[in-house]
Amino acid sequence: MTESASPRVSTPRITVLNLQPGDPPFRLVEIDGEVVAEATSMTDVLAIAALAGIRVHDLDDPEVVRWVGGGKFHWRLR
Repeated sequence: MTESASPRVSTPRITVLNLQPGDPPFRLVEIDGEVVAEATSMTDVLAIAALAGIRVHDLDDPEVVRWVGGGKFHWRLR
């Protein structure tokens, strides 16, 4: 198989990491592999992306955002 015939594997520019204890709990946000901010909601993730010049149309698109340790609705410790 040639490189052009191989499946495309992409790494999203935005990674939202596991929920961390805090008041309120937060998730670290990486852009291009570098931790850039803490987020306490989906809105924070969108704002952080916008500040980095990244337009996010779909938070469920795995080519845009990678959610680690829970999806976009996971913002509370269990």
